[in-house]
Amino acid sequence: MELEILQYIQNIHNVILDHIMVGATYSGSLGAIWILLAIFFILTKKYRLCGITMIISLIMCFLVGNVLLKNIIARSRPCWIDSSVALLIKNPTDYSFPSGHTLASFASAMTIFLYHKKEGIIALIWASLIGFSRLYLFVHYPTDVLGSILLGIAISIIVTLMVKKQINIKLNKVCKIS
Repeated sequence: MELEILQYIQNIHNVILDHIMVGATYSGSLGAIWILLAIFFILTKKYRLCGITMIISLIMCFLVGNVLLKNIIARSRPCWIDSSVALLIKNPTDYSFPSGHTLASFASAMTIFLYHKKEGIIALIWASLIGFSRLYLFVHYPTDVLGSILLGIAISIIVTLMVKKQINIKLNKVCKIS
């Protein structure tokens, strides 16, 4: 069924969408856009805590997604199974689940949303575009992307709660000393 969904998506290909989806995917490569945004956030007082939380979330995504799950699950990519689809990007060499692009994007976007709602909505829209681009480009299954969305959101929420808890612990210690 998943290959049928991907084949259906192949029917909407056109030159404009091809360029948009390749661009969206490249923006999410190695979490680059999110790392740069997190660094920018760290450099600004208003967004500093969000940026720090994003970096921690991205590290957790890499460890859980790329180091652990990809190698344990070892799911072949759709483009490896059906080589009749011409790829618009280089054929990936790592396993399919989870989608690292989608995982990093949703963890970062959700972190932004948890700290700054308006900016977070924009980030979630961009993350959704990146996730869809992975299907459009025939390099991930729908469940790779869906699972990555859920895992990214979960990692973001857990890391954000842990960071906020640590801040509260430190504030309580400072208040007791005073």
